[in-house]
Amino acid sequence: QVQLVESGGGLVQAGDSLRLSCIASGRDFSSHAMGWFRQAPGKERENVAAVNFGGSKTHYADSVKGRFTISRDNAKNAVYQQMNSLKPEDTAVYYCAAAYEWALATITKTASYIYWGQGTQVTVSS
Repeated sequence: QVQLVESGGGLVQAGDSLRLSCIASGRDFSSHAMGWFRQAPGKERENVAAVNFGGSKTHYADSVKGRFTISRDNAKNAVYQQMNSLKPEDTAVYYCAAAYEWALATITKTASYIYWGQGTQVTVSS
């Protein structure tokens, strides 16, 4: 069992930056691939970034590529998402999630993730 708690969301202006953090409690954090998802009102939850067990491989949605950076620190049971050049369309609730497997064909799918945090709100004003 892994519990995930996100933090770092807030209200910012377009062009600003935010850093989201997700701290995991429980066992075997390093045996899980990790992902950040977001869900805007009226829209489906979508994957924005993912990182493999050791942090050597990452994947990004096209909409955030070059602006967002996912990283993890297994010694601290933490995964981060640095978000730069934020846009109003980035407004959403952001969730971190843990998966047992890393595969590019499936790591963007919500069904691949076993554990989810409660989410943190990010609002970007124009």
